[in-house]
Amino acid sequence: QVQLAESGGGLVQSGGSLRLSCAVSGRTFSFDDYVMAWFRQAPGKEREFVARISPASRTRVVDSLQGRFTISRDSAKNLVYLHMNNVKPEDTAVYYCQADGWRTYWGQGTQVTVSS
Repeated sequence: QVQLAESGGGLVQSGGSLRLSCAVSGRTFSFDDYVMAWFRQAPGKEREFVARISPASRTRVVDSLQGRFTISRDSAKNLVYLHMNNVKPEDTAVYYCQADGWRTYWGQGTQVTVSS
């Protein structure tokens, strides 16, 4: 069974930084076969794409977050990170990790709250 576990969320002041982690486990899961991504869902809004990284570490960050958010992965540890800098109150959301390959898996999410 494949599991994605996000961590690193919490309360942060506006202008601060945060690093979210997503640990992937599963006996049959081949980390290097999956594109990893982060999504977020703010209260009352739909889930939206944040960033993705391919097995070859090609990255894409949604235009509105470029320059503040970056994504990285550690294939040796089956980890993917979301580096959040200069956070703003509008970044408040539940952040979800996704593994996308021949199947799509989601984590349970981690809450990020940015205070002004």
